[in-house]
Amino acid sequence: MLAGGTIFLVVLLYMSVLFTIAYVGDKRADAGRSIIRNPYVYALSMGVYCTAWTFYGSVGRAASTGVGFLPIYLGPTLMAALWWVILRKIIR
Repeated sequence: MLAGGTIFLVVLLYMSVLFTIAYVGDKRADAGRSIIRNPYVYALSMGVYCTAWTFYGSVGRAASTGVGFLPIYLGPTLMAALWWVILRKIIR
């Protein structure tokens, strides 16, 4: 088992990395070079979001309710299939 000091140090380092990333992102946005507009960042962030959603959502639901996990997959699947139709209506 890990010692309390080791856990505290790891949490402190992790939080420092997160705040450093946020600080750099804010400074880039203030300079007009926002990292949000980068398609690679968008694709990677969607991958992380969908992976976490799938893992924490569907695995737990499948374990407790059986086929009750299907709506977790149907929403993103329908959204991916219908995105261009919805986007055209939003733009108009």
